[in-house]
Amino acid sequence: MPNTELTELRGFTVAELQQKARDAKAELFNLRFALRTGHLTDFSKIRAMRRTYAQIQTVISEKRIAEERNGAA
Repeated sequence: MPNTELTELRGFTVAELQQKARDAKAELFNLRFALRTGHLTDFSKIRAMRRTYAQIQTVISEKRIAEERNGAA
């Protein structure tokens, strides 16, 4: 994910990020299923989706830590 997309992720709320994380997790499941059934030809998609999911989770953690430090509800 290029830095511009990572910067864009930081602009979302925690609820929006959680929805994006659910979508990424579902897509990762579908990719793994396609791999097991032999329908996936581009294996790099799995790695890219894992990275995207991890980056979304990292931004969620950053936002939660920032909220705790700033005392936001």
